[in-house]
Amino acid sequence: MKNKPVASRCMLHGGRLLLLVLLQLGVQQIAHSADILAVRLWPSKDYTRVTIESDQEIKARQFSLTDPPRVAIDIEGLQLLPALRELVAKVRPEDPNISGIRVGQNAPGVVRMVIDLKQAVQAQVFSLAPVAPYQHRLVFDLYPQAVSDPLAALIADRLKDTQAAATPPPVTLTNPQIDPLGDLIAGRGDRRTEPAPAPANLSAPNKPKPSKTQTDRLIIVAIDAGHGGEDSGAIGPGGTLEKDVVLQLALQLQARINQQPTMRAYLTRDADFFVPLNVRVQKARRVQADLFVSIHADAFYNASPQGASVFVLSERGASSSSARWLANKENASDLVGGINIKAKDEHLLKAMLDMSTTAQISDSLKLGGAMLGEIGNVGKLHKPRVEQASFAVLKAPDIPSVLVETAFISNPDEEARLRSPVYQAQLTEALMRGILRYFAKNPPLARNRAL
Repeated sequence: MKNKPVASRCMLHGGRLLLLVLLQLGVQQIAHSADILAVRLWPSKDYTRVTIESDQEIKARQFSLTDPPRVAIDIEGLQLLPALRELVAKVRPEDPNISGIRVGQNAPGVVRMVIDLKQAVQAQVFSLAPVAPYQHRLVFDLYPQAVSDPLAALIADRLKDTQAAATPPPVTLTNPQIDPLGDLIAGRGDRRTEPAPAPANLSAPNKPKPSKTQTDRLIIVAIDAGHGGEDSGAIGPGGTLEKDVVLQLALQLQARINQQPTMRAYLTRDADFFVPLNVRVQKARRVQADLFVSIHADAFYNASPQGASVFVLSERGASSSSARWLANKENASDLVGGINIKAKDEHLLKAMLDMSTTAQISDSLKLGGAMLGEIGNVGKLHKPRVEQASFAVLKAPDIPSVLVETAFISNPDEEARLRSPVYQAQLTEALMRGILRYFAKNPPLARNRAL
């Protein structure tokens, strides 16, 4: 009987100890909620991407609301940390899809994020496993429901320029004392400014017939600036990002091509956002491009390699071990940039593996040879011949396609050249001359479309 109080006290002490252990485990569980490493926002007219990077996987569920349009996302395993509030300040006024972002603690361990929209969108939410410089990423891709037709936009742009060229400039009177309208009202007319009437039987002069190498239809060149958004590409020793310098070159080449009266350039990306490899091919085919030029900046583990290279597709394996290594590296861009695997069309992916054709590769080699020769006039070449490998981005079956490695960004001297406006202009002109040389010998007359 005397030991009963002692046993009771032991049971009470044990219960308190168990409670303390459970409470401690709860505190530790809360303390081990995911830490936010970074939040990023990538706006573009194609889509807007929101990325939350964390030290462990987090899950989310979304639902859309209308009037006004918005997307609400409940993120599990998170506390409302200051890093999440940074997203609010990252929204740009020029973002075509997002007007604002709000975040709040919806429940213990659940953060609700509300994305206010400028237009109706289709939202995709998915997770990405750690890869390259990133840890766990939760991605929200917002695609506008109303998609414009890029080919129609190119045609309208050309027609606008054609109409502007056909419109005569307004007449400027050199003598302000002359008033043709007043003379006309007074019945006098202005014989000094009246043109002589043309004879009725005078026929227009015969125009010279176009040569076999001329074409009257619109020639479309798809320019593909490599990497973008989450995928920065190679990084030079001075901090230059491949995705930035190749976009600058693509924009300059676009402007140069658009100066040609019968040519228009189409960019697979015109800003800093990620485009999956298969989507780059789809975009070029959607505008019925006559050429596809993918622009990159090479890199290696050390700083010694230098020089530009031009690559085309290969059906029989890579032409060298370095070409195979580069193709594998470039084909891994989707893993770094981040694609929604569930949203990919499996049939499309299988078709892309069998897209290469002998005719396409033959024409690509001609284009690559013309470009390589011109690039060699303004800078060093890494290899004196066009290389071949299985680049996923070059697998359009009906479009001659090349991938240009403009220089080794990992080489300090070439990194400086890539950043130089003078060299960028020289390289742009070399690419332009290569394109014109190709069309001079291979006019796009085979297709029955007159745009």
